[in-house]
Amino acid sequence: MTLQLETAGFVEKTPLEHYVAPDKPSLVGLTRVQLGALLGAIGVLEAQRKMRVQQLWHWIYFRGFTEFDAMTSLSKELRAALAEKFTLARPEVVAEQVSVDGTRKWLLRLPGETQGERPHEVECVYIPDTDRGTLCVSSQVGCTLTCSFCHTGTQRLVRNLTADEIVGQVMMARDRLGDWPGATRPIDGIIPTGEQRCITNIVMMGMGEPLYNLDAVRDALLIVADGDGIAISKRRITLSTSGVVPNIERAGAEIGCMLAVSLHAVRDELRNELVPLNRKYPIAQLLEACRNYPGLSNAKRITFEYVMLKGVNDSIDDAKALVRLLKGIPAKINLIPFNPWPGTKYECSDWEQIEKFSQVVFDAGYASPVRTPRGRDILAACGQLKSATEKLSARERMALRAMAMVD
Repeated sequence: MTLQLETAGFVEKTPLEHYVAPDKPSLVGLTRVQLGALLGAIGVLEAQRKMRVQQLWHWIYFRGFTEFDAMTSLSKELRAALAEKFTLARPEVVAEQVSVDGTRKWLLRLPGETQGERPHEVECVYIPDTDRGTLCVSSQVGCTLTCSFCHTGTQRLVRNLTADEIVGQVMMARDRLGDWPGATRPIDGIIPTGEQRCITNIVMMGMGEPLYNLDAVRDALLIVADGDGIAISKRRITLSTSGVVPNIERAGAEIGCMLAVSLHAVRDELRNELVPLNRKYPIAQLLEACRNYPGLSNAKRITFEYVMLKGVNDSIDDAKALVRLLKGIPAKINLIPFNPWPGTKYECSDWEQIEKFSQVVFDAGYASPVRTPRGRDILAACGQLKSATEKLSARERMALRAMAMVD
């Protein structure tokens, strides 16, 4: 079982299992500095390393190659040396599920050995839309937190993901969607209108609390944003946090991406129940950290996520209090209809009540879009990720895996 630490009334899960690297590590997820060090270790002269690093970066992150032999700008000797020591492996797709609305959820098995009974697995979700294609990426196996309305929060925390496992989710998704230059797209109609690529946006909103794994998340997102590789603009990368206050400013300074905050309540006593992390970092501290987020402006607003729970946090008084609470913070308020999951005690607010709540927020001058639930039928919607496939029988898992292997 996962150890739990109690701080100021907040029970915090800590991992019992740790990352055990595979015998042949993947170069996916390595920075330029790390690639240079590895090249030096296999005998590449220092005078040549910068050029070789740039060549590798192009093949790995721009072209998405999975075999060293195909990297024709590298000598045969260097390709052989790389293949002997390293791979370009991504997480393995164990199962793929497709929603009636086009949302795709992948269950991914991570490389390396485990200390537990089963391999480490996470879920990753792709959400196609008319104007964008959003990839929802996980940062932990399980989650540190215990938010009462979130399915993922009911899991134990196994461990943090490494930077290569986070980047690997993006690489895997681009493989599956044929999203590399010159690749054949296996899925019809997947490209958002007016875009050249399937994946235009990244959200760190999958399994886990990103700010409890900040170093790895930072390194991964800087690789994803690098203009010579995957090149997804920082304005199209959003990191979501439940409110790990000490790391909010660091994230802004060291990553520079957009910030989303899972708020969900306007009073500490209620947020203590919905988001127990609030007992450690109450609303006043959280909002002060938001006001100090580096680069915050009307052009770089913070998104406050607010899940709509029937009879819990959806009154008109709550809406008015929310407006008062966020006064002076450049913000967008994202209203999320609650996505039910097996065993939950909460219900989604009535649609009429959601519209009334939204109108109060909109009249106060805030954008207040209501997020359209996506992937509910495959438990891929917001708050539903829990590697539900881990409960499937061996036969069911094999069937899903076979489907995932069909291009």
